[in-house]
Amino acid sequence: MAEKTQQRPLFDSLIVKRATKDAFRKLDPRRTARNPVMFVVEAGSALTTLLIIRDIVVGNTADLLFTVQVTLWLWFTVLFANFAEAMAEGRGKAQADTLRKAKTETTANLIIENPEHGVQDIRTKIIPAPKLRKGDLVLVRAGEFIPGDGEVIEGVASVDESAITGESAPVIRESGGDRSAVTGGTKVLSDWIKVRITSNPGETFLDRMIALVEGAERQKTPNEIALNILLAGLTIIFLLAVVTLPSYALYSTREAESAGGFAPASLPSITVLVALLVCLIPTTIGGLLSAIGIAGMDRLIQHNVLAMSGRAVEAAGDVNTLLLDKTGTITLGNRQATEFIPLPGIEEKELADAAQLSSLSDETPEGRSIVVLAKKKYGLRGRDLASHNACFVPFSAQTRMSGIDLDGRLIRKGAPDSILDFAASQGNTVPSEFKDVVERIASAGGTPLAVADRSRILGVIHLKDIVKGGMRERFDHLRTMGIKTVMITGDNPLTAAAIAREAGVDDFLAEARPQDKMDLIRREQAQGKLVAMTGDGTNDAPALAQADVGVAMNTGTMAAKEAGNMVDLDSNPTKLIEIVEIGKQLLMTRGALTTFSIANDVAKYFAIIPAIFSGLYALIGVKEGPLAALNIMQLRTPESAILSAVIFNALIIVALVPLALRGVRYRPLGASVLLRRNLLIYGLGGLVAPFVGIKLIDMLVHLIGLA
Repeated sequence: MAEKTQQRPLFDSLIVKRATKDAFRKLDPRRTARNPVMFVVEAGSALTTLLIIRDIVVGNTADLLFTVQVTLWLWFTVLFANFAEAMAEGRGKAQADTLRKAKTETTANLIIENPEHGVQDIRTKIIPAPKLRKGDLVLVRAGEFIPGDGEVIEGVASVDESAITGESAPVIRESGGDRSAVTGGTKVLSDWIKVRITSNPGETFLDRMIALVEGAERQKTPNEIALNILLAGLTIIFLLAVVTLPSYALYSTREAESAGGFAPASLPSITVLVALLVCLIPTTIGGLLSAIGIAGMDRLIQHNVLAMSGRAVEAAGDVNTLLLDKTGTITLGNRQATEFIPLPGIEEKELADAAQLSSLSDETPEGRSIVVLAKKKYGLRGRDLASHNACFVPFSAQTRMSGIDLDGRLIRKGAPDSILDFAASQGNTVPSEFKDVVERIASAGGTPLAVADRSRILGVIHLKDIVKGGMRERFDHLRTMGIKTVMITGDNPLTAAAIAREAGVDDFLAEARPQDKMDLIRREQAQGKLVAMTGDGTNDAPALAQADVGVAMNTGTMAAKEAGNMVDLDSNPTKLIEIVEIGKQLLMTRGALTTFSIANDVAKYFAIIPAIFSGLYALIGVKEGPLAALNIMQLRTPESAILSAVIFNALIIVALVPLALRGVRYRPLGASVLLRRNLLIYGLGGLVAPFVGIKLIDMLVHLIGLA
């Protein structure tokens, strides 16, 4: 995975202190009842505690030490499970504390009157930021904090968003486009902006972030609910089995006494039965399940990605199709103009001049590179167009071209098919050489931009882009996991095909419009696949809402952030791959620890059952009966066997807390390979660990003389 943007020690002292306190608070039965497994353990702990009180009152001290020890370790089991959950929550609360520092009580310059003569004439009144409502207009000058979430409607400014993203470098926010959204609590460093507030107090992006990272709004995912139902079912089965054991023991004892020749056997005590139940039910995964889910969201936060729900994280782990923008994600995104290719009968300088004119208002790297190339090759410089009635035509996703209207000339620059449509509307016949030039550039992996002057197509600009290093290997890993990658680009099919081959993606969507993205997502979902994509513009919002995992860029519009179920605070489109890996890691961790827990229960069966019934059907003068043969671990006494199993059951939860918080190490392997690996490491390991651990604890308990 990529290096994390925020690092916190796993056992930070402040987090551990807070988690220890929270572990005791979570003993409230109303909280524990949400986890059926741990609720049964707590109920058993309370029952054995009452037995201790009863024995002390009536003076029955025969088994008091044993009962006290078992009861303490039962309570420790609940506390350790609570501690695991509190540790996961504590890491989120630490992040929330940082965010609260950004949520300062600021004042706002509410705009009362907004004349068109400049910022100095705007009339404002100062009000507390919490009094702002959706739709209010505010003025924010250099050095002031933005009082609430909103959209920039006028002006451009440099904004410090380090309180939100942790990134010290300022960003530009301006009206229009996909960089108009601003977040309350961030600071304007230069110039001024007019902002339309888009959220009411308590509903801001910062408020939602704090609530989400604290886990206050975390709901169980469908997979968690299903696993909880399974664990509850297993708990009920073992509860019924344990409840019937006294009747079985009583029947067997009476039969032995009536047959003669057998030594009398004692019935299992309530303490022993509770210990047996706690060791047989899946307490390990029951105690760690919530922590695993919370830790998955925390790992996303460490990558500066805010998940709106645990469902989104899980969906990322189950993604089948990944939609990735070409520019800035697969390629470096800084396409540069390298060549002007005029059509027959057109001078190259004339093409360069028209290309430069159409790019003077184009602030994209491509537009600037065209201006620079024309200046470098032909000495063409920017010129004063004020006296020429110039009218710039901005680029749009629908027309896919831009240009300038100048002294009767209609100069356009854009995608070849869009320029063809424009030229055709002006009554032009397309030169036969045009298609050959476009195909030659596209087949070489470049991007052709056509230039037309009203009815004449002048030629083509050759733009080059570079595929990021290591992308092919990453896509190979995704393919190994069964994930299909689709590159989305506005380039023509030939260019898209060349880049797709070089990058190693499975498929591509060329000349993509917003509706095309929606159609592609729906087609994939109709085949039962889960789809993930990124976006930052208002035109991406429908597709982000449709996708199973929609990652909106923090620099994008408010509409995009509202539509997605994740927000990338760093606005890095390549992070979608890390998000999928974190989702996979969450599912792998849950599966691994579930396997380990169930395998543990099988092993603990061989520790306690022989201990409970070792004296049953024992001949007179013999301590052990035939069921003692099941004591394959050769535990010293029945009491030490039961106590050792209970101690191991509690300690294994603590031992697995780091794994639950960090997650199982991610490896890009197929589902069948992962299953075999889980069964080998966590299945076999879950069987072996109790045999070794319980035996060592039994030896220590016997050595100290605790049982």
